[in-house]
Amino acid sequence: MENLLLLVHRIPYPPNKGDKIRSYHLLKHLARNYRVHLATFVDDADDWQHVPRVKALCAEAYFAPLNPRLARVRSLGALLANRSLSLDYYRDRGLRTWVDQVVEREKISRIVVFSSAMAQYAEPYPKARRVVDFVDVDSDKWRQYADKKSWPMNWLYRHEARQLLRYEQHVARACDASLFVSEPEADLFKKLAPESSRKIGHFNNGVDTVYFSPEHVFDNPYAAGDLAIVFTGAMDYWPNVDAVQWFAADVFPRLRSSFPKARFVIVGARPSPEVLALATVAGITVTGTVADVRPFIRHAALAVAPLRVARGIQNKVLEAMAMAKSVVVSPQALEGIVAEVGRDLLLAGDADAFHDAVASLLHHPVSALGTAARRQVQQRYSWASNLARIDTCLEATTLQAMHSATPQSEALPQ
Repeated sequence: MENLLLLVHRIPYPPNKGDKIRSYHLLKHLARNYRVHLATFVDDADDWQHVPRVKALCAEAYFAPLNPRLARVRSLGALLANRSLSLDYYRDRGLRTWVDQVVEREKISRIVVFSSAMAQYAEPYPKARRVVDFVDVDSDKWRQYADKKSWPMNWLYRHEARQLLRYEQHVARACDASLFVSEPEADLFKKLAPESSRKIGHFNNGVDTVYFSPEHVFDNPYAAGDLAIVFTGAMDYWPNVDAVQWFAADVFPRLRSSFPKARFVIVGARPSPEVLALATVAGITVTGTVADVRPFIRHAALAVAPLRVARGIQNKVLEAMAMAKSVVVSPQALEGIVAEVGRDLLLAGDADAFHDAVASLLHHPVSALGTAARRQVQQRYSWASNLARIDTCLEATTLQAMHSATPQSEALPQ
């Protein structure tokens, strides 16, 4: 087996947790064909327990502790240097030294980068084949944040959007391939970095449809008679915070007046103060960290994804679909997901539409919606088939050979 260096911004475990789902399956896939040397950060004390499981997949690994509060303060120095705060946030001398030593000792010729901020550790090695999984266009996410904030945060976020885009463009030019989580995300970046469009592609997220199966039996976490409307996700992540605040203020009160047993259940780790405050509202439950999200999805009346700011594919939507649950999504949450509206899920563009869609499902549950949703996920979102696409980027004899393997409009695997 050949050696490969994998750079990931957060420890890729557990495999059912938010942004770690994709990185875990990427690591697992690469470990089948390479001796993986992993460098990653641990930014949550609870995640140190997962180190042995991650090590078991690797030839060797380096875990750099990262204190989010200190990292945020440290990253502010990037303002004076007119560079991206994200790069300084993930800058670590120990991790860089370890990477340098591994590349030299193991003669690393292939590097996979997960998340744009980790590309700084691959920059010194232009002779290696470097493939970057940007996942999302993070710079555009910061731009969307700015549009929702007031001064001075909107100024700070716009600064980060500009500087991070400049770095993303640089990375795309320097590396052999740039991959994203969906075709719309890849198309957006092609417009932002047209000079690198021939090297930009995507591979979809997948879902473990055995793990997320409606056939599993779980104890009901809800009270008898509750009509649970569930939202899942990391609850310190601002788009999720914004989504549940909006739903709680603009949609749920009307639902509650028509359905006294309706309950909006927010399931996810690290709820922000704004989210915790929602628990004081009648009919709203904030769980915080749970051992397993599946019982909350399995026994819910339906799932909602009312995101107003989003990039890439929403795992929360795919997981609920995999569990044959009726799902109501915003246009932003649907972006990048191949699904037929009205057959696989329901789409709602504003508060009135969300109210009407949820109310209709509470009045008249539609089991066919969940059945079609699970079938769609099984057909479209297999990790094995999607991740196989990264192999072409790593194994083509030359970049030209990789391009000539498909028509020009499909220069990278789509």
